[in-house]
Parts: sequence; C-alpha cells; structure tokens
Amino acid sequence: MSVFIIATISLIFFSFTFLQKKNVNIYLIGGSTMAAYSGDASPLTGWGMPFSMYFDSTVTVVNRAKSGASTRTFIEEGLWQPIERDLNPGDYVFIHFAHNDEEPTKKSYTPPGNFKANLVRFINETRAKGANPILLTPVGRRRFDDSGRIKETHGEYAALILAITAEYRVPCIDLNKKSQALYQSWGLTGSKFYFNYLAPGENPHFPQGNSDDTHFNELGARKIAELVLAEFLKLKPEMAERIYKPTE
Repeated sequence: MSVFIIATISLIFFSFTFLQKKNVNIYLIGGSTMAAYSGDASPLTGWGMPFSMYFDSTVTVVNRAKSGASTRTFIEEGLWQPIERDLNPGDYVFIHFAHNDEEPTKKSYTPPGNFKANLVRFINETRAKGANPILLTPVGRRRFDDSGRIKETHGEYAALILAITAEYRVPCIDLNKKSQALYQSWGLTGSKFYFNYLAPGENPHFPQGNSDDTHFNELGARKIAELVLAEFLKLKPEMAERIYKPTE
C-alpha cells in the first residue's frame, strides 16, 4: 500500500510540474525598433531580436513587429488577425507602438482616438483568448537639449498608453521613461555607441554612413531587451523559472 501511495504522490507531483511548465508563446507586435532584420541590414537590430534568446525551450518568442507599422496599419495589413487566431490561454502579447502612429507626416499616422481604440482592440481580443496583454510605452529616441538632458519625444502618445493601462488594468512597461533614464546615464556622446551610427565606409550595408537617433545597433538592442526583460519579470516573476540557464 505504501508503495502505491508513494507512486500516486509522485505522479501527482510530476503532473503538477508538467502543467506548471506548459509551453508559452510571447508575441511581439510593434514597429521598427522591435522588429527582426536580416543580416544585410546589420548592425541595425530591433530589441525583439535579442529578447527572444533569453528563455528556455518552454517559451517561444514570436516577433511579428514590422518596420513602419502603426496600430492602424498592423490591423489593415492583416498582421494582427493571425496572431489573435493562434493565441492560446497563458500566452503573452507585448504591444509596442507609437513611433509611427504619432507622426502626422507619415502614411501610418493614427490620430490619438483611433490609436486608443486599436490598443483597446488588441487588449480585449488578447484577453478573450485567455492570453495576457502587456502594454509598452514607446522606447525613447536619442535627443538631448542644449544642457545635455534627454528630451521627451513621445509625450501625448506615451501618456495615452499609461492612461489606458490604468483604465483597463493592463500590465505596462514604461519603456519610454526607462530608456530615457538609460540614455541619460550614457550621456550625449556615450549614447551614440548604442544607436545605428556609422561613419562613411565603416560598414558595407551603409556605405554612405548613418546617423540614426531612433534605431539601435546590436549592443543597443541588447541593452533595451535586458531592460524589457527585467521589467517583465517584475510584472510576472514566475517567468524567471523559464529563463535559459546554461549548464556548466
């Protein structure tokens, strides 16, 4: 009888452990600062690329971010619908927009009211599938004032995301604020080493050179990904068990 009891307890324990560690998908939706790029765009790197490498085999990071996408074009181009269809209970959707929504001169422009409606759609449809929406304010741009202080570049749209966070009780990573603090710590000159700055002839993919205060190089993308991961684990500490740990 004791052997039977021990075997039963062991079965329950291992079954519980299995259920606790069921596979989870993390979908990334947003624009170019998050997107994945092919090798011929190197060193241009979206932060979603290194972010996908932190988790063990129970987590699949699906990066569907697209360069130039706004909340409106992401829906109009049919990029959201397949994600919503494939969502499973327990999955996550990281929602990182505003860079292209907020620019009136771009075809991707989305007025604030429509921007909010699109974000609420992502939230509601994610929740309807038993999955977890995570809002992110847009990662900051590298812009300093004359006194060497980092400047706000997403004011209205970042504030709107924070308002939606409160209204709909959605977990949020304030990436705008966190990234600004990071840039400030690097300083005006030091921060250039994390963005896609290249001198003419330095890189064959950008033969004329490049000066980009929005998009990251490989090092900058990794630093932002580390920041996002740290904030995510504060919101969902149980996910720390799914971080990849190399064996010695």
